[in-house]
Amino acid sequence: LLILGTQHMFAMFGATVLVPLLTGLSVSTTLLCAGLGTLLFHFLCKGKVPAFLGSSFAYLGGFTIVTNGGANPENLPYACAAVALSGLVYVLFSALISAFGIRKMMRFFPPVVTGPIIIAIGLILAPSAISNCQSNWLLAFVALATVIVCNIWGKGMVKILPILIGVLVSYAVALVTGAVDFQRISEAAWVGIPLHKEAMGLFAIDGSPEFISALFTIIPIALATMMEHVGDIAAISATVGHNYINDPGLNRTLLGDGLATTMAGLLGGPANTTYGENTGVLALSKIYDPLVIRIAAVLAIILSFSPKFEAVINTIPTGIIGGISFVLYG
Repeated sequence: LLILGTQHMFAMFGATVLVPLLTGLSVSTTLLCAGLGTLLFHFLCKGKVPAFLGSSFAYLGGFTIVTNGGANPENLPYACAAVALSGLVYVLFSALISAFGIRKMMRFFPPVVTGPIIIAIGLILAPSAISNCQSNWLLAFVALATVIVCNIWGKGMVKILPILIGVLVSYAVALVTGAVDFQRISEAAWVGIPLHKEAMGLFAIDGSPEFISALFTIIPIALATMMEHVGDIAAISATVGHNYINDPGLNRTLLGDGLATTMAGLLGGPANTTYGENTGVLALSKIYDPLVIRIAAVLAIILSFSPKFEAVINTIPTGIIGGISFVLYG
């Protein structure tokens, strides 16, 4: 079980830590929120659904707009506060499904409504990917090429972990070419608290123009990510051979995802979402025990308490982040 849980942790790892690297949030806080969010999701879903909740890429555009492309990092807490409130949209939708049934509610969110939202997010983010690539085109190209090769020709775990493999291969090239700065690692402590009061959305909920602007920017994204959630639960159901949309019910899975996102935003982390990478691991391993996912969540929480580990992640050069994000935004 421990080995299988570790495998699931690696599956979510590359994508989960990439979101804080792109937004300026804390890697440690993000891992803590992913672990706690997953455990909360499992509790609300009666421990039945083998899903891992990691960082959502759909909200990257919102973070970019609120922080003006990273030029105003002091606005990050407002973005986190808006993420927390966007999680309540899930809760509302969950209540409506309980009251009126899923068929009636889904009629209001056809792909023609949610699709353009996703397209707009990707188009908004494209320039930031290019600017990251410009810091080191060699590393960006290696990262980009590795992800593409893994996606097209990879088999088994290679096809499921293209982001993690892309980061590792390009990081190896960065080490050879002397593009990695190790000073931060030696300065970081081995153990520390993964929460930072100044970054928490909990303390940024006020009537300021920055907060109001963040609300209008980020909350509509929840309409798209809710549909993504429905697709993910359907995919897990097909993989396992059990209809989780009926049992424990989409209202419960939406409630779990929404409250996990609200908790993450209040603590200063990115929004949570169910991860397709872990569904891929389920399909490969043929082991569907939700306990394995919960072990991965506990491992993520343990890692979040090591500033030394966060420092290692933060040594990843910007060029690599640019190459990987170029694929993700597409």
